Amino acid sequence: MVDIREYSEFLEHGNLQNLIDTLKDQGYRCIGPVTKDGAIVYEDVDNVAQLPFGIHDVQQPGSYRLEEYDNRVNTNNVNTGRYFAWANGPQNLKPLLFLPREKIWSASKNADGSLGFEAAPASAKPTAVLGVRACDAAALDLLDKHYLQPDNPDPLYQQRRKNLLLVGVNCTRPAATCFCVSTGDGPQVRKGVDIVLSELDNGFLVKALSDTGRAIVDQLPVQEAASTQWDQAIAELEQAADQQQRKVPLRNLHTYLMAKLEHPRWSDVASRCLSCGNCTSVCPTCFCHNQVEETALDGSRTDHYRQWDSCFSKGHSYIHGIVIREETVPRYRQWLTHKFGTWHVQYGRSGCVGCGRCITWCPVGIDVTEELAALTSGVVSA
Repeated sequence: MVDIREYSEFLEHGNLQNLIDTLKDQGYRCIGPVTKDGAIVYEDVDNVAQLPFGIHDVQQPGSYRLEEYDNRVNTNNVNTGRYFAWANGPQNLKPLLFLPREKIWSASKNADGSLGFEAAPASAKPTAVLGVRACDAAALDLLDKHYLQPDNPDPLYQQRRKNLLLVGVNCTRPAATCFCVSTGDGPQVRKGVDIVLSELDNGFLVKALSDTGRAIVDQLPVQEAASTQWDQAIAELEQAADQQQRKVPLRNLHTYLMAKLEHPRWSDVASRCLSCGNCTSVCPTCFCHNQVEETALDGSRTDHYRQWDSCFSKGHSYIHGIVIREETVPRYRQWLTHKFGTWHVQYGRSGCVGCGRCITWCPVGIDVTEELAALTSGVVSA
């Protein structure tokens, strides 16, 4: 864990625009959190006025809303509200790297009747993301393990990842659905970003975690951080951790879940689950996809696309005229046992980072921590 006392610099709220301007001057497309359609989402930002200042989220199973809180003004007439007093929205970093839909290659008919194949070009504009949470930074590390395997990296993902700069923000106001402490992924941003901020009422403690981040911070009007600021940041992170009431029983549940494949709880949760795939869409680590062909009417050309899919869809388990997982029971079981069980075999850890989005954005409010507790009754908690 990065010691808060290593955050040796302080950036006043009034100078946050300098960070955005510096990123853009360096050629980055700057993406940050904005309020849109009743949620906090990532969009292009040019000005701090677009950020959700004085806004916090209220999340429960199947419920999400935004509220304004009372901003304060100190004796120097400086507004002391916060830009990042919220947990997360339905988006994460995944759509920036593993696109919802993208062309992989094309095939065309040559004059002699043979086929010619052309890979989609791997190009990406340098992009900076402001406001990355610890859970999403941890999720990106998991996606890297999948898409950047040394022997066979995905060239499209690789190019986007290479051009991505991340500004993380420590989470001091977790939602009621968060459980990142029990997965070991938050609320403090430990790694995976270039710059990490810890917000206080009048500004940010700053720490550069990469050479690229250091070069950006060196251009900002930062001050020397004070010990009282460190103390406040530490206290707020500890409070954020203590506030989390949900948790997973253990970080590695592979043995326990594999032993409960016929447990009656699978039928119980399946009776509530709609197989809508919301949980996999908002999950920052789910990467299921399908392959589709779009062929020209004259048959001269075909484009091959990769697009998001879900293990909750009927087509996901279709093989040679047979749907392997026809009903919701095996679909939910596949998702949960992979995420919290067999992911350990593949990647050395759980596929869950405790962001709680699957709980919040489930239309019927299924709580994954409750399901795990029921399936692993008697397991000592993490």
